[in-house]
Amino acid sequence: MCSDVKLELRYTVGMEQLTTLYIDKESHKFSAAHYTIFSATDRERLHGHNYSVSARIVARMGDNGFSADYNYYKSRIATLCAALDEYTLLAGDSPHQTIEPEGDYYRVTFAGVQMHFLRSDTLVLPIRNATVEEFSRYLLPQLLEDCATDDLREVELCVASGPGQKGCAHWRRD
Repeated sequence: MCSDVKLELRYTVGMEQLTTLYIDKESHKFSAAHYTIFSATDRERLHGHNYSVSARIVARMGDNGFSADYNYYKSRIATLCAALDEYTLLAGDSPHQTIEPEGDYYRVTFAGVQMHFLRSDTLVLPIRNATVEEFSRYLLPQLLEDCATDDLREVELCVASGPGQKGCAHWRRD
């Protein structure tokens, strides 16, 4: 009986132990203007949201009972949010619009209509559309940029435009 218990304990100790961290802080937010493009001729009017960013991190549990550094990821998410805060966000890779710098402005042409956005207040992002799905896809690699030393297994980064409406991008170690 005792030898069975020892074998079971050895097996449990030898298995990789994973843990999941959730980072969903009230301070992880950014306010931005955008419009979503539905087709070559249809888009939303320019409007804004107070976006929130959260993350789910799966990592190997270390021998010290610690997996990933919460403070690092909280700081990293706060920095990513600050970089987008109080800007108009434009989809630079959309096939339905062109964006050209013109002096102090970006001249955006959509469906034959020209719009001008002050360059100092506008970010042109390498995304196809200004949606929560694309924002999460844009931010995830930036979150992962400096964490090569962490023993991460999965990371999911979500961007919400309000309660009950969010898009998430997912990364998994091969």
